[in-house]
Amino acid sequence: MNKFTLLLSSRKFWAALVGLAMVILTHYVPDFPVAEDQILALVLVIVSYILGTALEDGLSGHSTL
Repeated sequence: MNKFTLLLSSRKFWAALVGLAMVILTHYVPDFPVAEDQILALVLVIVSYILGTALEDGLSGHSTL
């Protein structure tokens, strides 16, 4: 597979994209009905997921990107 296809099938990429979308949304829509501490918690969970998935990929030898 080419790199673009691998990127689009990467769980880490989609998790990072969701986290980035939430940060951008709360920046440009200040009255977004989610509290700042809830956004922070969501971003921390996403970062933990990305790190856990990267560790899993690294230990199993299935690095996609």
